[in-house]
Amino acid sequence: MLANYFPVLLFILIALGIGIVLLTAGRLVGPSNPGKDKNSPYECGFEAFEDARMKFDVRYYLVAILFIIFDLEIAFLIPWAVTLDAISGTAFAAMGIFLFILVIGFIYEWKKGALEWE
Repeated sequence: MLANYFPVLLFILIALGIGIVLLTAGRLVGPSNPGKDKNSPYECGFEAFEDARMKFDVRYYLVAILFIIFDLEIAFLIPWAVTLDAISGTAFAAMGIFLFILVIGFIYEWKKGALEWE
């Protein structure tokens, strides 16, 4: 039984070994020239002028929810569509309920104005 998992364990060990070797070689061989500019935090090329804990617009979160809705829909719809001829009526109804819940979330996003770009 456990012999079936040996290739997976071997793959994980080889991947970890390669990662450790490459990181160690990069530290040993690569140049290290720390300086004021190199160690300073940056995001877009100039110093930050606002607090890092500023509030985001609610539309940012609505777009994130919209992405999750579409991501989940695709992740579950493709395997379901591939096996559509082999599933039972119960599985078809369960996916219908799932899609209905996602459509409710999509309508909520639409009503809140997350699809309107300014």
